[in-house]
Amino acid sequence: MNLLLTTLAFIVALGVLIVVHEYGHYLIARLCGVKVLRFSVGFGRPLLTRRGRDGTDWVIAAVPFGGYVKMLDEREAPVAAQDLPRAFNRKSVWRRTAIVAAGPVANFLFAIAVYAGLFMYGLPEARPVIGSPPAASAAADAGLRAGDTIVAVNGEAIATWQQLRWRVLKGALQGEQLRLERVSAQRHLSDVVLDLRRFAGTDAERDLMAAIGLQLYRPPLDPVLGQVEADSPAEHGGLRSGDRILRIDGRTIDYWSELVAAVRAGPERALRFTILRDGHEQQLSVTPEAREIDGQRIGRIGAAPYVPPTHAERILVRTQYSVVEAVGLAADKTLDIAVFSLRMLGKMLLGEVSWKHLSGPVTIADYAGQSAQAGWISYLTFLALISISLGVLNLLPIPLLDGGHLMYYALEVIKGSPVSDRVMELGQRVGLTLLLIMMAFAFYNDINRLFSG
Repeated sequence: MNLLLTTLAFIVALGVLIVVHEYGHYLIARLCGVKVLRFSVGFGRPLLTRRGRDGTDWVIAAVPFGGYVKMLDEREAPVAAQDLPRAFNRKSVWRRTAIVAAGPVANFLFAIAVYAGLFMYGLPEARPVIGSPPAASAAADAGLRAGDTIVAVNGEAIATWQQLRWRVLKGALQGEQLRLERVSAQRHLSDVVLDLRRFAGTDAERDLMAAIGLQLYRPPLDPVLGQVEADSPAEHGGLRSGDRILRIDGRTIDYWSELVAAVRAGPERALRFTILRDGHEQQLSVTPEAREIDGQRIGRIGAAPYVPPTHAERILVRTQYSVVEAVGLAADKTLDIAVFSLRMLGKMLLGEVSWKHLSGPVTIADYAGQSAQAGWISYLTFLALISISLGVLNLLPIPLLDGGHLMYYALEVIKGSPVSDRVMELGQRVGLTLLLIMMAFAFYNDINRLFSG
């Protein structure tokens, strides 16, 4: 079931993002008077073909990793005299630029639309309340304490844990010192300085918030199951929603954190659970599956705690915005993520950040499945994030990508004439080499993640 959901979520994500990107090219090409011969989702042998108005073939092809819009162009095939004004190569450099740039722009606009919709809908998010920082961590050194609520970072208001996490992540990447305004559990307002200079270039695959010592405050929870994942060790062991865990291997369990610690310490080892169900004690055997996180092998059973409504109100806040506010915030968020992605790429090229952060189709499919399983909000957020990444990738000045064509057009504007066929041919070879290198890194990282868990 999980594999089927992951495959379906990945195919839908690819289809949506390819259609968005290519429709950007198609729409502006039509507005600029260019004849479109084919709109293809996928490469290779056509599986479905439909002839649309103006003779455009709409195609779904066999290889789903991409798509293209084929336009009338004298450089690719002879063009009838009556169609010459509608050939792509006959258009001005500015119109060609608009057509090529329209694909990545469509990806960014799609992300803005998704984020704006979510901002208007209103999302229940965790408040930026700090749990107890570990001793000697950067958070502890800054003077942060359990129950502190972060209300601003460098003067910028913070309302949710996700906003705090994003700002700290950027600060760690840049090696900054952040000024945090916090309200203590006793309602005292003060400033602290969080020094992130030693985290510059840190492996972003780690949980940086945990490494810094920032963890979300969680009120003590009873060891009662709220949700049991399908096809999980918890389900296979007979656990159900509503079960209260009394003991594990004879050790009394009073809080959910104690249950988590016992499970994490027993990967692939049968644990004897004593539970209370419908007023009766029962004995069950549950074997946690093994997961490797930050080089540590831990156990996991696939169960979540029951969170009473009073706890949820204490740690969650629902934020809703008007249309104008939502669009503005969505545009800022999209720009923020795009710039962050470019900085990460730049640091990879400079060797300041590991290339293993580059992800390929296997990792993206895994994230698609996880986000789909978490719900439609998580899946839409995933689509927006991948759409931004696709837009940024296509704007890189690499021949074969949209950014490479834009680079040629910029040179054409400067020199007053198109780039020679010889230069374009050499550029195509260099671009193909660079893309193959990036793909090799991405696939290697995928395989490495797959086998390391």
